Amino acid sequence: MSDAYHREEQNNALLASLSQKTSQLKHVTLDIYDNARSQDTLDNTSEVFSNMTGSLRGSAGRLTRMARSGDKVAVFKLAGIIIATVLVFYFIIRLIF
Repeated sequence: MSDAYHREEQNNALLASLSQKTSQLKHVTLDIYDNARSQDTLDNTSEVFSNMTGSLRGSAGRLTRMARSGDKVAVFKLAGIIIATVLVFYFIIRLIF
């Protein structure tokens, strides 16, 4: 009778171990799924930055055409706006850090 009891205890221990391993496998599977979803988010972010790069190139081209056209006042105004914006960001970042 103690032999049967001993085997039952072994079975219960193995069943608990199997249950724990199954639970760990489930968590790993969910982590892989979450990681795959975040990779998709990263791919979308890369696409957004790619579109932004294209927009910046287009803007730079328009600014170059404006500068070549000889409109000096507009170029100086734009340069002043850019310098002022950079200085404002610099002082904001300096205040924060």
